[in-house]
Amino acid sequence: MSAKLVLISHHLCPYVQRVAIALAEKGMSFERVNIDLANKPDWFLELSPLGKTPVLTVDGKPIFESSVILEYLEEIGPQPLHPASALDRADHRGWMEFGSAVLNDIAGLYSAATAEAFEARRQALGAKFARIEARLGEGELFDLRGFSLVDAVFAPVFRYFDVLDRFGDLAGIGSMPRLGRWRRALAARASVREAVAPDYTERLAEFLKARPSHLAGLMA
Repeated sequence: MSAKLVLISHHLCPYVQRVAIALAEKGMSFERVNIDLANKPDWFLELSPLGKTPVLTVDGKPIFESSVILEYLEEIGPQPLHPASALDRADHRGWMEFGSAVLNDIAGLYSAATAEAFEARRQALGAKFARIEARLGEGELFDLRGFSLVDAVFAPVFRYFDVLDRFGDLAGIGSMPRLGRWRRALAARASVREAVAPDYTERLAEFLKARPSHLAGLMA
């Protein structure tokens, strides 16, 4: 009998999304429980030493940190999302970490208090996306062999720009054809679409507007 998987989530968390996408791509059934990170319940703090989402419970036993959860799913689940070669797996893991660095720059962008700080983060994002553009091949996904965990990591990255693009091509993605093709291919996948609730875009816009930031001023 397969284990009961429960993904403890937050509506906007990109790290939750990557786990939900991987579970869907593997065809693994799971229950999803959303919590309010501004008002964390005691039972969640008992499960998550860092007080962050996601947490995956496996028959009640918690696993925390998205990268660890993804590797666990690779070990126990069907439909591998890592390449077979050890060297290629290492390459993919490096680009997954790069994706987390991009998320940090996005957080810096929407949190920047001044125009100068905003511009610095915008430039940093543009430089990272240029590196990815140079790395991508001619296929629709990161790897020509098929959907991988790198795709699961970057799909939530691109989803931020569904809102951010309203204020211009902030990271220069519009001039990067390979990135554009990758972004469109990921957005079309059911696993990516269903990793968030239907009201995700509205929730994200409200979250960004509520911050004391330069971006919030632009949105106003």
